[in-house]
Amino acid sequence: MTSLNWRRLNVAMPWLVIIGLLVVWQAIVDLFGIAAFVLPAPTAVWAAFLEYRDAILHNALFTLKNTMFGFALGIVVGVILGVLIGSFRLVYSGLYPLLIGVNSVPKAAVVPILVLWLGIGTAPAIATAFLLCFFPIAVNVATGLATVEPELEDVLRSLGASKLDILRKVGLPRSMPYFFASLKVAITLAFVGTVISETLASNDGIGYLMLQASSQFRVPLMFAGLGVIAIMGIATYVVFALLEARLTGWATRRQDAPLASGG
Repeated sequence: MTSLNWRRLNVAMPWLVIIGLLVVWQAIVDLFGIAAFVLPAPTAVWAAFLEYRDAILHNALFTLKNTMFGFALGIVVGVILGVLIGSFRLVYSGLYPLLIGVNSVPKAAVVPILVLWLGIGTAPAIATAFLLCFFPIAVNVATGLATVEPELEDVLRSLGASKLDILRKVGLPRSMPYFFASLKVAITLAFVGTVISETLASNDGIGYLMLQASSQFRVPLMFAGLGVIAIMGIATYVVFALLEARLTGWATRRQDAPLASGG
């Protein structure tokens, strides 16, 4: 297989897998006669999306906006914490156990506290998205800084470089692959946080829409909401994957074609 054909197949594989899963899903529902209120067929989910598309799109934009705000806040705080933790041993010793404790608390249990402080609607959704997404960013940035070899730091110091110089010119560039890898994880977690908050403390958003659909046994509409969340998550993941390949391609080994000759 040529390199060009291999790249085309690599691009097509996600679509082939998704289409295959949808075909199998439809076939299982039709073959076993599964009721729509148990497991709707993809065709029923698509029909529900078309019927309620205005409401779905309105709530999807609300969810996307809250997620992006929480995610942006998570990037700022995560990078700052990651730099501090990765650069200073005392900060690591003091903050890292606290961050692990905060990240271990189920966010569904935190939402009622956020509602008490911030009210219902946008604010707790942004806060929940932030709480779920900042931790992997901080950990990955700190890991990237911690991977700078001590020997390299010693050489740079002997040449007159300050700690800030080492951080700017070596540490931060070395942590970029870790940073962009964490963004792909964090954005999906941010969507999870937003939807959790919307199901508990909001009058808008995909989470709220799915909760209302559940109370009315509109299962196809619930699956349509799930599908929209999945699409938004995949789209934002692809954006950061492209940014990662564009900005940190030097740090990854390319595998465009099989290693075996003639494979």
